[in-house]
Order: sequence, then C-alpha cells, then structure tokens
Amino acid sequence: MKEKMTLSTLAKTWIFDLDGTMVKHNGYIIDGQDTLLEGAVEYLSGIPDTDRIIILTSRTEQYKEQTLRFLEENNIRYDTILFDMPFGERIVINDRKPSGLDMAVAVNLERDKFDVPAVVREL
Repeated sequence: MKEKMTLSTLAKTWIFDLDGTMVKHNGYIIDGQDTLLEGAVEYLSGIPDTDRIIILTSRTEQYKEQTLRFLEENNIRYDTILFDMPFGERIVINDRKPSGLDMAVAVNLERDKFDVPAVVREL
C-alpha cells in the first residue's frame, strides 16, 4: 500500500520533475515521443485548482515546443515549466511555521514509476 502524506488545507506549490517522474525517462529521445507514466494524469488532475504546479526538466530548449505540445495534448495542467535545469539534485529550502507546520516536503520516486503517496488534507 502506498504511504500517505498528511498536508494542511492551505494552497500548495507542487514541483515535479518531468523525465522519469511524469513521463518515461528520455522517451522523447529513445522512442521519439513521450509516454506518460501510469497514474500520472489521474494524480495531477486531482491537484486542486488553487494549487500551483511547476515542472522542472533538464531538457534543452530544443525540445521545448515538442514538450509543451505533448503536455497540452494530454491535458497536463501546469503553471510554469523550466527547461535547461542542471542534472544534479533539486534542493528545496523553506521555513517552518510557528505552528510547527513544515513548509517543504520532498518525495523521491523510483525512476519511471509514478508511485506518489496519496495526500490526506488536514487543518
């Protein structure tokens, strides 16, 4: 069973890597086209409209139009997408509210498996 993340009811910023997280890693090069990972569309469509979605990718600008077209054709909602990101770790640094609520959460997935924990929202 997937673990569950318990999060507040506050609006959130979701930051997703693209290759190996939402789509098959390097599928756009190996297969000539992207392939969505099972469960990605359903999970993303469950993110409330009040939340923001940012996609990060190491893909170069050369693949920008192809990537944007794929996301649009597959109804993948996002607010911002950043290309040419470094290949190294993605580091998120944020504060903790006086109430004790941690303002950053990190989830690492096995490559090419969209096995994101379910979200439980609490006050």
